[in-house]
Amino acid sequence: MKKFLVIVTILLSMLSEAQDRKFKLVLDAGHGGKDPGAQKNGCIEKEIALDVVLQVGQLLEKYPDFNIKYTRKTDVFIPLKDRAKIANDFEANLFVSVHCNSSTSPNPSGSMTLVMGLSRSNLNFEIAKTENAVIFQEDDYKKNYKGFDPNNPSTQIGLKILQEETLLQSIAFASEVQNQFRNTMQRKDLGMHQQPLWVLDATVMPGVLIELGFLSNLKESKYINSKEGRHNFAQVIALAILKYKNQLFETNTPLFEPKIVTPVIVEEPKPELVTIKDDPNYNVVVDTTKVSTEKKYKVQISFSAKKIELIPSNFKGLSNITLTEEATGYKYYYGAGSTKEACKKLVAEAKAKGYTSAFIVEDK
Repeated sequence: MKKFLVIVTILLSMLSEAQDRKFKLVLDAGHGGKDPGAQKNGCIEKEIALDVVLQVGQLLEKYPDFNIKYTRKTDVFIPLKDRAKIANDFEANLFVSVHCNSSTSPNPSGSMTLVMGLSRSNLNFEIAKTENAVIFQEDDYKKNYKGFDPNNPSTQIGLKILQEETLLQSIAFASEVQNQFRNTMQRKDLGMHQQPLWVLDATVMPGVLIELGFLSNLKESKYINSKEGRHNFAQVIALAILKYKNQLFETNTPLFEPKIVTPVIVEEPKPELVTIKDDPNYNVVVDTTKVSTEKKYKVQISFSAKKIELIPSNFKGLSNITLTEEATGYKYYYGAGSTKEACKKLVAEAKAKGYTSAFIVEDK
């Protein structure tokens, strides 16, 4: 009974301390500096991650019961070991790392969160290798990471699972993040996954790595890279952190209502398929986005029932001759211009050569 009372006293003391202290949060913008991360469809992962992280921080800094630390606030390279050290020295309550996904295929899309743990699928292990690969850009990486090899699947065996309570808290927060992506933002939900990620393994507090979406998917990359899209992500991540903090500390910090704005995504016009000479079996793809809408003009000099070879000697020394085929014969033209005024000189030249009936027509 005495031992039981001691345990209860300690738990009550911890609860009281939790209610009084500030929630320590570490926000980690993935990659940076010489490590750009994924680069697809005009997007750069390190820039997007930093923008979203700073916006999350701005939203939560309005609350007095938050104490926020950033692993980086500018475009600098921070080794993974230093990111973990920042979080551990800060004695953070939660570590949140923001990234963007990428694939060799343009088809995958959707948002996911990763927590520390053993791999459950080859696909997710490939993601883990990508996020851990930054290790090789660091000096003395073998010394710093003591043989940790992100490209070796056997590494998973040597990775310990986080302490049960910490892992469960990570999973709880990751689930709330996915809930916000799915229900508030209406994004494709790829779920929460356990992965052997060094930066999560080296931090002693609950932590998640968030993959906003695939930069390799053109439509999704445009959403993520838009001002509205980034702010949408920042809002729901901040809201998930608030909910997690209230649950962990048993506090009632007021929540905010995210204002999700759908960005205007300009779709790339698709080439138009047209039929040539009324022959349904003879088609050519014409990119209508490249076709000029400006009017052009040319000088008609003659008409003939038979086709004449387009050489200067057949047209009184004039070059730059073109033709169009009509139902009863062929029309021949001399030169071209963007305005009628520009074609007047061509008319004079044609008349000087003997084509006295030369006149300007619109080039259709």
